[in-house]
Amino acid sequence: MGGGGQQTEPAEPGSGKASGVYTWEEVQKHCSRNDQWLVVNRKVYNITQWAKRHPGGSRVIGHYAGEDATEAFTAFHPDRKFVQKFLKPLLVGELAVTEPSQDRKKNAAIIKDFETLRTQVEKEELFKAKPLFFCLHLGHILLLEALAWLMVTYWGTSWTMTLLCALMLATSQSQAGWLQHDFGHLSVFKKSKWNHLVHKFVIGHLKGASANWWNHRHFQHHAKPNLLKKDPDVNMLAFFVLGKTQPVEYGIKKIKHMPYNHQHKYFFLVGPPLLIPIYFHMQIMNTMITRRDWVDLAWSLSYYFRYFCCYSPLYGFLGSFALMMFVRFLESHWFVWVTQMNHIPMEIEYEENQDWLTMQLQATCNIEQSLFNDWFSGHLNFQIEHHLFPMMPRHNYHLVAPQVRAMCEKHGVPYEIKSLWRGMADVVSSLKTSGELWLDAYLHK
Repeated sequence: MGGGGQQTEPAEPGSGKASGVYTWEEVQKHCSRNDQWLVVNRKVYNITQWAKRHPGGSRVIGHYAGEDATEAFTAFHPDRKFVQKFLKPLLVGELAVTEPSQDRKKNAAIIKDFETLRTQVEKEELFKAKPLFFCLHLGHILLLEALAWLMVTYWGTSWTMTLLCALMLATSQSQAGWLQHDFGHLSVFKKSKWNHLVHKFVIGHLKGASANWWNHRHFQHHAKPNLLKKDPDVNMLAFFVLGKTQPVEYGIKKIKHMPYNHQHKYFFLVGPPLLIPIYFHMQIMNTMITRRDWVDLAWSLSYYFRYFCCYSPLYGFLGSFALMMFVRFLESHWFVWVTQMNHIPMEIEYEENQDWLTMQLQATCNIEQSLFNDWFSGHLNFQIEHHLFPMMPRHNYHLVAPQVRAMCEKHGVPYEIKSLWRGMADVVSSLKTSGELWLDAYLHK
């Protein structure tokens, strides 16, 4: 059914023929796994068959099935004209002239103002990276790696030297994690292919992980942050219940996989210590092998080959393996606290179909700026600005932050900033609150 009461026949998937005009009601019907339409700049596309070939993964684009994806499309694609050639064959029509450009609860005024802000930011060249910044960052990672090995090589493998070595390697691994994040978001080079290539080197050779695994997982988080069943970062595999809605649901259904009223306590045992060395490691290896991602597997194996060649002569194979796991144990604590303090204490709900700025601000908060906080978190203390402009080089977040804050104040959107310690404490307190909601629902509802 097209706009104005006209009957139209939908185009065949991939035909590229715009056969009619559609209402939002019609578009929203195409939101199942086997029938997916979305809207970009008022154009309606049938992505059902093409989603499997989407470079960012089928899930991230599928999360926008039946919706307007204009803001997400703009946020994730540096060369939108290039991407248009892939969209053109998928075109099935456009929105009726009587239909608004935004769907459902999205705020038209916020969308317009944010588009204006993005245009202004582009004119100020805040999407332009400083090569020296990233070269120095890579340099300090490689320096830490080299010094850690040289220290135990020349000064021996005593417990003291081994502990210092582990701390240096954990620091190097954590900082490499923030650096791969930069390249993964295409925020360093103008050409995407160079970002992709260096991303594989940093996450693969320096960390032993997979670029494609990271891309397919992380961009879902950015596309739909803190949304249950869409953001993999809030899929806790029944170990934890998050927010205010999920705990009550579990309680009413009498689901008790874990004693959730104590989750703020056992979080210290199964969260920070195990995420990277156990869960992520198993998931990464399984993903590369099952998807036959031999390129990423080769990059990953090059890390292990280099590591064991360096440390097996000093510690033996088992000793080297134990050192590596201890390093990942330390890194995992660093990673979990930095990434979760921006999100877990914030709103965690099901899909609410909100505009880009409102959705991102409800799911993120900032941590106070300082030289240490910037370095320690890889500038993810500016989580709000990063989520609004994921392709922006991190050294420019502080420049756009005042403009973002002013826009939030204009539209009454909360813009939250915390101290580093407050952010970490809020992770625990929010888990405690969610656990109490679960217990109350479990016992009384």
